[in-house]
Amino acid sequence: MSTNREQWSSKFGFIMSSAGAAIGLGAIWKFPYVAGTSGGGAFLLMFIAFTILIGLPMLISEFIIGRGAQKEAVSAYYKLAPNSWWTITGKLGVIGCFLLLSFYAVVGGWVLIYTVMAVGGQIITPDAAYPELFGSVTSTPGLTLIGLAAFLLINIIVITFGIQNGIEKASKYMMPLLFVFFIVLVIRALTLEGAMEGVKFFLNPDFSKVTGESALYALGQSFFALAVGFSCMVTYSSYLDKKVSIPASAGSVVVMNIFISILAGLAIFPVVFAFGFEPAEGPGLLFMVLPAVFSQIPMGEFFLAIFLLLFLFATLTSSFSMLEIIVSAFIENGKHTRKKISWLSGIVVFAAGIPAALSFSLLGDFTIFGKNVFDATDFLVSNILLPLGSLLIALFISYKMSKQLVKDEFTISNTLSPAMYTTWSFLMKWVVPITIIVVFMSTLGFI
Repeated sequence: MSTNREQWSSKFGFIMSSAGAAIGLGAIWKFPYVAGTSGGGAFLLMFIAFTILIGLPMLISEFIIGRGAQKEAVSAYYKLAPNSWWTITGKLGVIGCFLLLSFYAVVGGWVLIYTVMAVGGQIITPDAAYPELFGSVTSTPGLTLIGLAAFLLINIIVITFGIQNGIEKASKYMMPLLFVFFIVLVIRALTLEGAMEGVKFFLNPDFSKVTGESALYALGQSFFALAVGFSCMVTYSSYLDKKVSIPASAGSVVVMNIFISILAGLAIFPVVFAFGFEPAEGPGLLFMVLPAVFSQIPMGEFFLAIFLLLFLFATLTSSFSMLEIIVSAFIENGKHTRKKISWLSGIVVFAAGIPAALSFSLLGDFTIFGKNVFDATDFLVSNILLPLGSLLIALFISYKMSKQLVKDEFTISNTLSPAMYTTWSFLMKWVVPITIIVVFMSTLGFI
């Protein structure tokens, strides 16, 4: 690898950083409420199937493109397919990450606000009404904008430190702690009276709820939760040492992601049913359920604060990858410093995120196709741009990129059987693109 490019210091650091990029709001915040509105167990099965058959091959593909080119997302496609329209794939990734971060940082701001409130003992109170508290936080314009700004400020500071001293150092210590605290939360949730109704809803599939739209949501969730489709992982893997096995690393990230998604469901739905919440509560589900869980635990306020701190970290490690793809695209040519572009990018994302932040207050009556700005941006990113980006990447690696380079990157330090490459290649060439196209057509009413 070229000497002027930073590298991850270890395989563990890369996996934890990639897992951090993947495991965040997608698995912990978004998965439970999307599953709640899309049939519970039926959605879970679709999500796992899409993650293994579509998400994992896609993650491997982005790793191959990034390390094969040893360039960030935009430059990678320029290098591998010069003077061709394929370079739009990297540009779409930067634009997509920009839009994604503009509403993702709003939720990150909510998490930050809740964390500060929990540390100050302001959430769990004898007469607490958690839905009303969440509504109060999200409907206060000044508070949501402060949360948005503070969340992006943390991102900017970490990204300015670079790969090893910023993203990797933050990720490899805190991600394991998140797993431990999540397991504690699940154990407590499962001991609540009425919890088994929630487990049944989450694990017992109701296929009557399966529609083209719910399938699209499951597909979009598998992309969203793994941070694939926008070439974020192309950028991350461009810093990866050649000795590391790409399939093994990708497999580790996927297993951790599915595990955390299942833990999220087992932590949330038992409480939803035990406390009488609605499974289809929407984006606020987690913010209403978490305090209810911890209110039943001795020293609940303390544990809620600790968990929210770790949840905030998981949220941040995901947003790091989004800001990194934007920043790295502008510093690759060496004309601009990482510090300067990090600050400029953060400020522009903040400005773009203001309408989403005000979607539950001042702009509550403003809608786009029947959705507020926050929900419309979420739908555009998760259900249209992410699958579109994934389709382009699948076609690129199958039909445009050098087959020898692809095979070399796949097989380096790979102890898996040769059949694995053939299987992955078949999935990327046929199953992935056809699945994306079919679900799209079904959603648009053509099937």
